Amino acid sequence: MTKNFVQEAMNEVNSLIRSSMEKAMAEGKLPQAELPNYTVEIPGDTSHGDFATNAAMVSARTFRNAPAKIAAILLENMDFSTASYVEKAEIAGPGFINFFVKDAWFAATVSGILEAGKDYGRSDYGKGEKVMIEFVSANPTGPMHMGNARGGAIGDCLAAAMDACGYDVTKEFYINDAGNQIEKFGLSLDIRYQQLYKGEDAVELPEDSYHGEDIKERAQQFAEIHGDSYLEKSEEERRKALVEFALPMNVAKLKSDLEKYRIVYDVWFPESTLHNSGAVKAVVDHLSDRGLTYEKDGAIWYKATEFGGEKDEVLIRANGNPTYFAADIAYHKNKFADRGFNRVINVWGADHHGHVARLKGAMDAVGLDGSKLDIVLMQLVRLMKDGEPYRMSKRTGKAITLSDLTDLVPIDAARFFFNMREPNSTLDFDLDQAVKEDSSNPVYYVQYAHARICSILKNLSAQGIEAKECSIADLEALKTAEERELIRKLALCPQEIINAAKNYDPARMTHYCVELATMFHKFYTNCRVQGEDEVLMQARISLCMAVKTTLCNMLELLKITVPESM
Repeated sequence: MTKNFVQEAMNEVNSLIRSSMEKAMAEGKLPQAELPNYTVEIPGDTSHGDFATNAAMVSARTFRNAPAKIAAILLENMDFSTASYVEKAEIAGPGFINFFVKDAWFAATVSGILEAGKDYGRSDYGKGEKVMIEFVSANPTGPMHMGNARGGAIGDCLAAAMDACGYDVTKEFYINDAGNQIEKFGLSLDIRYQQLYKGEDAVELPEDSYHGEDIKERAQQFAEIHGDSYLEKSEEERRKALVEFALPMNVAKLKSDLEKYRIVYDVWFPESTLHNSGAVKAVVDHLSDRGLTYEKDGAIWYKATEFGGEKDEVLIRANGNPTYFAADIAYHKNKFADRGFNRVINVWGADHHGHVARLKGAMDAVGLDGSKLDIVLMQLVRLMKDGEPYRMSKRTGKAITLSDLTDLVPIDAARFFFNMREPNSTLDFDLDQAVKEDSSNPVYYVQYAHARICSILKNLSAQGIEAKECSIADLEALKTAEERELIRKLALCPQEIINAAKNYDPARMTHYCVELATMFHKFYTNCRVQGEDEVLMQARISLCMAVKTTLCNMLELLKITVPESM
């Protein structure tokens, strides 16, 4: 795994603080006490230091002394000769201690990125923990909508971040191919099929059925093969045949639309397997055996209120059919108990927020650990065009589908834009901005930074100037404010990926890309690569290559194309 240069320097700062505290206590300069909890952070203004600690501030009560005096004692007892990267420290304000890193830290960061190459940014933070991320899981009775497009981008990029952090990640799509929606699907197909031969006035489609054009298409395709032969069959046989014909086609369309969107799942899990295998009945029986169900009005109810639910829930209806919730409990029990995932993450629309506590509680109720089930709630997307909400779909006249979206805007823009805000923030998706080929489009801006570096290296090569391997001493020539700012940003890459994984927030990666591109453009405007002395020129070429490597790695994690020319 590649080095985390920020963490290594922070570890040194921590070691210096703890050693100085222990030495000061041993020598009687500070009273003997348990070391207090303190923080080491990167200050907003790095001209005041590369790292800062509040150790002296939070020690005032422990050591019964003023923070400034404690800070002075700590500084007096720090041995910087033991540190590879930290050079010195200063007291600031009422007792903060600011630490400054050596030139060698900046040089080692650039060198380390070039050495790591494609692996830069990866870590073993996750320690191989077995994690499943279930996302999109759109109803297979119709096309995917805008919410699915956002959920797809979030889930896929979160999976990539967790994989880069050393988790063992499985991406899963849950196919809702059982229950009420499939019955409604069969009914809708049946009526559209009959209407082909009897006319739309002869057989009316109920208001709560599926009215999309896709239902008509599937009925027409069925009719093209079977003609009117199924009009003579029983309603049950006709609907069963229509569903068996149309559902695999719809699932195949979901797969192809998602693959076009660069999402490939490890597992497609049909809900029907839970019913057919007896897993749903088994989980209801298991809850009954634990005394957590009761009968009322002919139905079997689960005592959800004993496990954080707002009300008790029906598991088996009076007609003997299990509810969606019963299947959901069986499904999540399958994830944990049968397939051995240590952590399960579901990406859901915010309208499912009421389902979170009851499902986590149900995991506790069946003897599993509900705290290992995490739900990422995703807010709505508003499509904007010409500054106004844009709703019209060319296909249905109603909602924008995933297919519509990928026809309207480049896939790079869709994946990047959907990860520009944290999942629980409402997102305005600007269609005009998404298709622009200028710096106002964030994904274009980031891609252009990469292409610009490729162009710089190509132009140098055309003049006979090739990159040479620089020593740490050579790279210490990178001393300007713009160079140092850029290297600090490069050093944060592994931690930003960890933060994205840890907080279930891939937006941290898109923000990082935009900020890194901005710092590169600023560096290139202020620091000439060519025409300086040989050592400085080669050091700056190395810095350009480190930025190129980092941008490439981040964009590839986000599954966004990495152009070499634009």
